[in-house]
Amino acid sequence: MKDSAKKDVEPRPLRKADLSGVHGVFTDVDGTLTTGHKLRSQTMRALEQLTAAGLRVVLVSGRPAGWGEAWARQLPVEGVIVENGGLFFLKGSRGQLCKVYLEPPAQRVANRKRLEEEVRRVLAQVPGARLSVDSRYTEVDLAVDYNEEARLGDAGAGRIEALLRARGVTAVRSSVHVNCWLGRFDKLSASRRFARVAWGEKLQPADGRYVYAGDSFNDAPMFQAFKLGVGVANVRAVLDRIDAPPAFITRAPEGRGFEELARALLARRRAVRSRGVST
Repeated sequence: MKDSAKKDVEPRPLRKADLSGVHGVFTDVDGTLTTGHKLRSQTMRALEQLTAAGLRVVLVSGRPAGWGEAWARQLPVEGVIVENGGLFFLKGSRGQLCKVYLEPPAQRVANRKRLEEEVRRVLAQVPGARLSVDSRYTEVDLAVDYNEEARLGDAGAGRIEALLRARGVTAVRSSVHVNCWLGRFDKLSASRRFARVAWGEKLQPADGRYVYAGDSFNDAPMFQAFKLGVGVANVRAVLDRIDAPPAFITRAPEGRGFEELARALLARRRAVRSRGVST
């Protein structure tokens, strides 16, 4: 999409979304579930209420595999996609936690070795740039901190992205990190694979069964593919630069925006059930 076209696209208010056929929610974490880098009790309650109502919830994050395993075990979700789609966790038929990679072992080993070398070269060129503290828990990608403990700003993050891409590395920003990887995967390809493995379903281009909630650049493939792509209000900060904007937007930012989405989904589900229509 051309920049001029993107600037003319304004997401519609969430109240305009038809949520009547929604079966579940795929959601980003940082800046979407979190508020000020923290998970509010109200947001956790929203996750619990969605699950209790029979809606599937899947986290889709750039965070490391180590975080994903903990989330999958402890949070009220059906699965967790991490490292921008490099792998995911889901519950098996006997309740055991299953781990699925998007690429085979030999390719992961080769890509990891080269990725570490390329990132090391780029870090040496950008003053103050460093790997995120949690990169040590990754398996597939790496993350450069620009807005969590470091303060490199948009200019610093943009330079890191450009340098990495010039070296053939995929690099894209979340709200806190520049995530980088080698391999043909992203949040969207992993979500499609997750749906096939976990539910035996194929995510369709205009699918109204699932909502995606996000807030930043690395959510663009999901916003483009999901008919019900919802940006929490802080996505406005990147609307003029994101490759694909969300179709809808909440009034509130961050976790409060997700809570707003959850309330809308639950209200719509109650309305549909009160009319005796199965979802």
